[in-house]
Amino acid sequence: MTKSNLIEMNNMGIVVASLDKAISFFEEIGLQLERRTMVEGEWAGRVTGLGDQKVEVAMMVTSDGHSRLELSQFISPQVVADYRMAPVNSLGYLRLMFRVDNLEELLDRLLKQEAEMVGEVVNFENVYKLCYIRGVEGLLIGLAEQLGDLTTNDIVE
Repeated sequence: MTKSNLIEMNNMGIVVASLDKAISFFEEIGLQLERRTMVEGEWAGRVTGLGDQKVEVAMMVTSDGHSRLELSQFISPQVVADYRMAPVNSLGYLRLMFRVDNLEELLDRLLKQEAEMVGEVVNFENVYKLCYIRGVEGLLIGLAEQLGDLTTNDIVE
């Protein structure tokens, strides 16, 4: 049997309470709504293990078309747990990191949309300016602005 090869990472998924608010927030960061649809029925529940389900899904895509974020708002079954405000060192914790070209300008816009700083903007080895924010619904979002031609791979041994 031929060994399977990884082709691409298709998307990352986040369950949200308000799809409209999440779409608006991620559009502010620069993602574009690719499609929005209702996914329901027994077939979908066979994939997720939830049985009969109804979930509204929005697929967001980065401007380069390479990365996608799947936002899901469950209608049924109801959400059973909420990990959004767990600290960053929680097992299985979800955090998204975006590379942006003008961190301060974007940060100003996101703070007006009720995002909150987690710590502060820091300079990482003169390679990136970095910060974490709690965005829409308390989701932890990392923002990084590359400062020159070097990347993390250039300085990590």
